Amino acid sequence: SHAHSVRVAFYRKMGKQSCCFRVKNVLVKLMINLLICFSSQTFDKILIANRGEIACRVIKTCKKMGIQTVAVHSDVDSSAVHVKMADEAVCVGSAPTSKSYLNMDAIMDAIRVTGAQAVHPGYGFLSENKDFAKRLAAEGVTFIGPDTHAILAMGDKIEMLTFVLLLGYPVMIKASAGGGGKGMRIAWNDEETREGFRFSSQEAESSFGDDRLLIEKYIDNPRHIEIQVLADKHGNALWLNERECSIQRRNQKVVEEAPSTFLDQDTRQAMGEQAVQLAKAVQYSSAGTVEFLVDSKKNFYFLEMNTRLQVEHPITECITGLDLVEQMIRVAKGYRLQHKQEDIPINGWAIESRIYAEDPYKSFGLPSIGRLSEYQEPLNLKNVSVRVDSGIEEGSDISIYYDPMISKLVTYGATRGEALARMEDALDNYVIRGVTHNISLLREIITHPRFISGDISTNFLPEVYPDGFKGHQLEAGKRRELLASAAALYVTVQLRSQKVLSPTPVERSHWELCVQLGEGCYAVEVVKSGNVEVDGGTVEVSGQWNLASPLLPLSINGTQRMLQVNANTYTHNLGFFGLGTTPSTLLVLSKLAAQLNSYMPEKVPEDTSSILRSPMPGTVVAMSVKPGDTVAEGQEICVIEAMKMQNSLTAVKQAKVKSVQCKPGETVGEGDLLVELE
Repeated sequence: SHAHSVRVAFYRKMGKQSCCFRVKNVLVKLMINLLICFSSQTFDKILIANRGEIACRVIKTCKKMGIQTVAVHSDVDSSAVHVKMADEAVCVGSAPTSKSYLNMDAIMDAIRVTGAQAVHPGYGFLSENKDFAKRLAAEGVTFIGPDTHAILAMGDKIEMLTFVLLLGYPVMIKASAGGGGKGMRIAWNDEETREGFRFSSQEAESSFGDDRLLIEKYIDNPRHIEIQVLADKHGNALWLNERECSIQRRNQKVVEEAPSTFLDQDTRQAMGEQAVQLAKAVQYSSAGTVEFLVDSKKNFYFLEMNTRLQVEHPITECITGLDLVEQMIRVAKGYRLQHKQEDIPINGWAIESRIYAEDPYKSFGLPSIGRLSEYQEPLNLKNVSVRVDSGIEEGSDISIYYDPMISKLVTYGATRGEALARMEDALDNYVIRGVTHNISLLREIITHPRFISGDISTNFLPEVYPDGFKGHQLEAGKRRELLASAAALYVTVQLRSQKVLSPTPVERSHWELCVQLGEGCYAVEVVKSGNVEVDGGTVEVSGQWNLASPLLPLSINGTQRMLQVNANTYTHNLGFFGLGTTPSTLLVLSKLAAQLNSYMPEKVPEDTSSILRSPMPGTVVAMSVKPGDTVAEGQEICVIEAMKMQNSLTAVKQAKVKSVQCKPGETVGEGDLLVELE
C-alpha cells in the first residue's frame, strides 16, 4: 500500500542520516503514524446504517477523516441529530424498526441513490447480519466490519456453537443474531424456559430481524469482562486490554470501566492472547469484542464474540488513545494495523455510565417517553475530562420505537478514584428534563462502598437492592443540608418577588418556615445572614442564586455543592437533585400555611389489587384473558412491548376478569387502565 511505501521510505531516510538524527524511538513512531494518517486514502462517502448516538459517533470520525456521510432514518427520525450531522440523509421507512432500520431493501436503495462506497452498521440492527454483509459485497460496497465468513463463524452464535451441553439449570436463552440484553432471559426451571423462549424469540425478531435463539449454561454470580480485539486483513491482530462490564440490569450493561480492578497482568495477558487466537482462527478483520465470564479465582470462560463495535468502546479509546471507528475504516479499506502489541498502553482509568430514559424505581429501569424540555450536557466542568456520546438535543423526542438510551457519559482520570470523582461531578451537573431518567441510580452505584472497593459481580444490583432501588437514604447531615438549601432558596425567591411587586418592601431579618420532605415536616428558621437553623443544627448556606439556571452552585458550611433545582414559586414546590439524593420534591411553607395545610384531606391511594395499569408506555403485544375468565395469582394477563423489550404483566391475586380495556396492537401510556378484575 501507499502507506507501507511511506513507512519504508522514511526508515531508509533515517538509516542513511542516522548520524544527523538523534531522535527517540517514540518520536520516530509518532512521525511515521502522522505520515501514514495523511497519506491514507480510504472512502469518499460512507453510509451509516444506524441511528442515535452511534450514528453521530461514526459521523464525527468520518468528518475528521474528510469522508462524506449519509444518514438513513425513519419518518419519525427526520429531525434527529444524526440526520442533521450527515452530509446527506435518506428516509428508509416508517417508525417500526422492521420497516426502516432493518429494511435491507430500502437501505440498499439508499446506497445506490447516494453512491456510498461503504457502510458502517454501528451496533444492533444489521451490524451482525451476514445476509446484509453478503448483499453489500455482491454490489461492490464495503462492509465496515468483518468478512461474512467471520460473521457466520462468530457473530451468528448458533453457527458458532455446533452443539450445546445442558448441564442443568440455570441456562441463558439469548438471541443468535444480536446482544445488548435484547432477546435474553435466564431460566431456572422448565416453565421459565418455555416463557423465556417465547419472549426472547419475539424480542430478537423485533430488534435484529432474526428470531433464532440459542441456549447455553449460565454461570451464576460471575464478573463479566470483555477483551477488545482489532485485526486487519493481513493476519495481524491485537488485544486492546479489557473492559469490566459486571454492573447490569436485565442482562444489559449499565456502568462499565477500563481497566478492570480485578485482573492482574498475567490474567489480562492470558485472556488477551486467547481472544487474539480466536480472532486469527476465523480470519477476523475489524474491531470486535470477545466476552468472558470470570469467577472469583480468576478462571475465565468464553461467552461469545461480538463482531461489531461495542456500545462501551469509548472507555477503551480513553485508555489507549486509539479511535476505533477510524481503525475499522482503515482496516475495511485494506490497510495494515498501525500498531504492534507492545504499543498498546493502559493510560489512566475510564468509566462509562449509560444514561437512559427510564424509571429506575421500577425493576431498575422501565422505559420513559417524552420530549426533552431541557437538556444540558456536563461538558463545561473545570479541569475534568468528560466525554458525552449522544444523539439527542433539547427538544428531541424519546419514543416507544427505539432503545431508551439518551447518551453515554464517560469520565477519565489518571487513577480510578479520580475518574469516579469526575463521574460524580458530571452526573450532578447533567440536566435532563421532560423524561424520567436513571441518573439517581447511576450516582448511587458509583458512590456505593462495594463498587468503590471493586467488590462487584453481575448480581451487584439485586444483591445491593434486594427489594429494588428505592433511592438514596439521606443521613441526618445531608438531610439537614437539603432542607436548609430549600429554605434559603425559598427566601431568595420571596425577596426577589417583593422587590418586583412592592415599591417599599418590608425588611425582614428572619423567617420561620416548615419544609416537607417525604413523610416528614421540619421546622426551619432562616436568618438574613445566611444561617439556617434546622433539625437541631445550624447550616450556613450562600451562593449566587441564579434562579434562571437549572444548576445551583452553593457553598454549604464552606463546602462547594452543586444542586439542580426546578422551582415552582406559585405552589412553593422545589424539585431538588444533588447532595447524594435522588430527585426530591420539597414543599416550603410559612409556619401559618403549614398549620392550615395539616387540615387538607389526604388523597386515598387507589386499590391496585383489582385493576391492572400499564407500568410503562408501549404496545400491547398479547392479551391473554377475556371478560369472564378466572385468573390465578401470578397468571399472565397481557404482554407490553416497550422499546423492543417485552414485559409480561400478571395478576396479583386470584380473581374474575370484569373488563378488558385494550387489545393487541394498541399503544398505551404509562398508567393507562388495561384490565379490571372483580
